[in-house]
Amino acid sequence: MPTVTNESCIVTFIQWFWRRIRSFFLSAFTFRSSKKLDKGNKDSSEEYVEGVVCNLNDLQENELKAVDLNDRKVLLVKQKGVISAIGAKCTHYGAPLVSSALGDGRVRCQWHGACFNILTGDIEDFPGLDSLPCYKVTIENDKVKVRARKSELSSNKRTKEMAKRDLKDDRHVVVIGGGPSGATCVETLRQEGFTGQISFVCKEKVLPYDRVKVSKSMDFDIEKSILRDETFYKTHDIDVFKGVEAIAVKTDDHNVILSNGKTLKYDKLYIATGSNAKKLKIPGSDLKNVIVLRNVDDAKYTLSQLSEDKEVVVLGSSFIAMEGANYCQNKSKKVTVIFRGELPFQPLLGPEVGKAFMKLFEEKGVHFVTKNTITEIRDDGKGNVTEVVLKDGSTLKADIVIMGVGSTLATEFLKESGIEIRPDGSIETDEYLQTNIPDVLVGGDIAYAPVWSHNNQKASIGHYPLAHYHGKIAGLNLLDKKTPLKAVPYFWTMLYGKGIRYAGHGDYDEIIYHGDVSGFKFVAFYIKDGVVVSTSSCGMDPVVSQFAELLAQGKTLTKEDLKGDDLLAWRSWIVPK
Repeated sequence: MPTVTNESCIVTFIQWFWRRIRSFFLSAFTFRSSKKLDKGNKDSSEEYVEGVVCNLNDLQENELKAVDLNDRKVLLVKQKGVISAIGAKCTHYGAPLVSSALGDGRVRCQWHGACFNILTGDIEDFPGLDSLPCYKVTIENDKVKVRARKSELSSNKRTKEMAKRDLKDDRHVVVIGGGPSGATCVETLRQEGFTGQISFVCKEKVLPYDRVKVSKSMDFDIEKSILRDETFYKTHDIDVFKGVEAIAVKTDDHNVILSNGKTLKYDKLYIATGSNAKKLKIPGSDLKNVIVLRNVDDAKYTLSQLSEDKEVVVLGSSFIAMEGANYCQNKSKKVTVIFRGELPFQPLLGPEVGKAFMKLFEEKGVHFVTKNTITEIRDDGKGNVTEVVLKDGSTLKADIVIMGVGSTLATEFLKESGIEIRPDGSIETDEYLQTNIPDVLVGGDIAYAPVWSHNNQKASIGHYPLAHYHGKIAGLNLLDKKTPLKAVPYFWTMLYGKGIRYAGHGDYDEIIYHGDVSGFKFVAFYIKDGVVVSTSSCGMDPVVSQFAELLAQGKTLTKEDLKGDDLLAWRSWIVPK
């Protein structure tokens, strides 16, 4: 038997004591971060499940770890010595968050940029509307134990608590625009305790839905793509006006005039009417098979016209145009894309990325006509498209023409409102989305608003996640909870299985590439005056989301930071030391 000295006993005791103290404090912190789990609920073995998911030493500082609990995944996060447990999949499209970008106190989805607080699971940036469930964590004998409500473990999502309507509260907030910005705004109002009346004016005959599917997957099921159903709005006393358009706003009287003849008197007003897809003003542009892709009806009609004997002409090289060409290629005889430039995406993503995707499309059978445009669309005398005439005088057979040539901002109805409208149709706001008229805020596409990641320079940006974010900030500011914008633009596209992510904003004068652009595994850094203003990537998740977190934290990446063997060393900056 070995000799035990007093010194070794003291060391052993100190080690044992330290483990117990550490276990106690970890349990206390993790319990506090998830204490809402049990609030107002009785302990029930049928309602909850609990189990050891890993050893304490299995999880390192600033590590994400997916673990199993009751045959479901849970995401563990250790940061600043505290272990948290939240839902394992993004509530938007279900991306596994174990591969997301971990920042300071939150994770950002690697696919589309949604952000979730690691202590509460609350959604902080978008797309999507639901938060993640947050589970109770305890440390016992250096084992990590997680306790979760079975229903939340199964659904992997949570709707934040909403205030009840109080009929004695006569305040009235009107929200115009049935897109993601309006939908996020009305929810935020209730989540932030507003008990007055909410009127939600939606031009389309359907509730707000996942609009990005219109060009990406035209055969989408609208019922499965609705952001919230009728029951949700009724339960939370949000009055929805479907198929009704705001035709005028009288700011002097605080009135909104609707297309159904009704007038809504507001105390506060939020306008997020988005944009309208544009058609070239050329002969034949009004023929029935000349299509834009803006709403669910456009997608349904296009789908109804596609067949293996039809020839499709797509005008433009925008993301919507290229997504439309991608979708139509396998459902038609021939697809031809016509645009003025030399390469698709070149102004935004650069020539190398444009060249790679053009080659991919050509390999899939899509034809291109560059440095050209359409000057006339001809028909058979019965309104059916037969061919297009190009600027160079040549003609192309066409049964369907899809125009992806941009949009106009939907602010025409505000011309007599007193709200100042810029020449391009956008409306200038301050960092709180406030217009020149008291009690009137605007957001989404139509807002010429500060962009946090671009030194707060103002811009009008039509991105789906940013519209959500504007809606949240508007909801807070409508309730006088002064919250400035800290916007980081983020968007994506998927073309023939190749996903592009993009974060940031601004013109560039130089591009630095990391990886293989032609092999669709790269990161591109767009640089202006020595500063990286944006990045794009393909096959390199979660780099763009990590860059977005860097910008969100107010940090700057420079050209000098990209020198050396590792162009991605900066990623460690986004987590606390």
